[in-house]
Amino acid sequence: MKKEIQLRLSPEVAFDSEKFELEVKKSLGIQGTSDRIVIRQAKRSIDARGKHVKINVSSEVFINEDPSPRITADKDYKNVSNSEPVIIVGAGPAGLFAALRCIELGARAIVIERGKDVRTRRRDLAAINKDHIVNPESNYCFGEGGAGTYSDGKLYTRSKKRGDVRRVLEILVAHGAREDILVDAHPHIGTNKLPKLVAELRQSILDAGGEILFNTKVTDFILEGKEMKGVVTEEGEKILGLGVVLATGHSARDIFLLLQKKSILIEAKPFALGVRVEHSQELIDKIQYHCSGDRGAYLPASSYALVEQTMYDGKQRGVFSFCMCPGGFIVPAATSPGELVVNGMSPSRRDSQFANSGIVAAVELEDIPSYHQYGNLAAMMFQADVEKAAWRAGGETQVAPAQRLVDFVNGKNSNSLLETSYQPGLRSVDMGQEVLPGFVADRLRNAFKGFGKKMKGYLTNEAQIIGVESRTSSPVRIPREKESFEHPVIRGLFPCGEGAGYAGGIVSAAMDGERCAEKLMEKYG
Repeated sequence: MKKEIQLRLSPEVAFDSEKFELEVKKSLGIQGTSDRIVIRQAKRSIDARGKHVKINVSSEVFINEDPSPRITADKDYKNVSNSEPVIIVGAGPAGLFAALRCIELGARAIVIERGKDVRTRRRDLAAINKDHIVNPESNYCFGEGGAGTYSDGKLYTRSKKRGDVRRVLEILVAHGAREDILVDAHPHIGTNKLPKLVAELRQSILDAGGEILFNTKVTDFILEGKEMKGVVTEEGEKILGLGVVLATGHSARDIFLLLQKKSILIEAKPFALGVRVEHSQELIDKIQYHCSGDRGAYLPASSYALVEQTMYDGKQRGVFSFCMCPGGFIVPAATSPGELVVNGMSPSRRDSQFANSGIVAAVELEDIPSYHQYGNLAAMMFQADVEKAAWRAGGETQVAPAQRLVDFVNGKNSNSLLETSYQPGLRSVDMGQEVLPGFVADRLRNAFKGFGKKMKGYLTNEAQIIGVESRTSSPVRIPREKESFEHPVIRGLFPCGEGAGYAGGIVSAAMDGERCAEKLMEKYG
């Protein structure tokens, strides 16, 4: 017999397996029974709205019967060595999941990745952190697993219409992720766990007869009229396939330039730009959990989500938190020399003393009229210029420009900066004068004031902003038909994931990759 029970528990009970089981049995009145009982949590969420934090838990109880399998996904893919190939450009979440879905549907996936495999890639991350050397082909954005590999590994998405969220999570569990990601309302994996998981996904592709070509850069497309037949690599190799899934991520500017050069329709797209704000994790815990000191042994590092509507020059735009990383680190995410970009990541334990989050303002095309001369690359060129300004302000290394939070809001220089998780180091600058465009700085100042009212203690000079956070999403959209997912002009081209403007995180990108694979195979497979 199976029963389901909803409980509202203290963290000490919800996160302690023995105490939790006793509480479930007590609630069901089955203490001291000789029945065979299996108890497992199905869903779990934290409610910190009241004075005391509570955990809402949905639990499954199996009495005298074997529990149903938690996942149905496995790693047993059929061999497609002799099947027709599909070309997938990019080995991020969208590309890897597109490859696995193509294999399931009977095609041989050829994944082309400009960067290195996940293990070798680490040397280039060390070089950018310690020596300020940016490898334009291997960095925090480019390489196996894409930008998501060295990140917090957040798996929360609101994009339920894009595909089957549960299916993606189950595939991740089948490849080594903890089963907790199926339970937590806001699951994450952690930057220390993701590389092994990505390597397992790769192995499934290879074991099924697929190919992954690392250190292989696509520099041209093979077009016959209005149909894409394949791609050309930097070494001049021509690779042909049934179709091309273009899943290059939000930072592959050379691909956007190539599309424009080949007169393949692209569109300028609004995006968001701002800074990373860094507080102590203890302060955020105090605000969110209403505790006077340490949050205790059971509660995870707390997070927040904030949004504020701001007015500037008669136009309303949202300012919002992005990719909040509790117990995390700020990292250099530039993809070319001569630019400075920051991003956030967290290990699985989220045990850093720092909390950081992107705080970004929406940038519409009407906000940047001087860039309209660049046509469909207007937003990309604006983004690039702000990143260059940040690099110059930091001293033309990967040292990042920074300012204490209240000083920024008041337009005052910071005489000193705080300890930071950002390894290359910080330089005190007036962010509003030297780095951020005026309309962005003004909106951020207004938003921080609003955030300080929503979270008492958030607006403090014991926090600092670090710039710039500019890669929240792609500044270019590659259009596609709503039903077929195919480019409206070029047949055989399936724009996919964050880089094409259709996803915003690991799970949504993975789902988009799967659907692009399905649409391609439906038409050409």
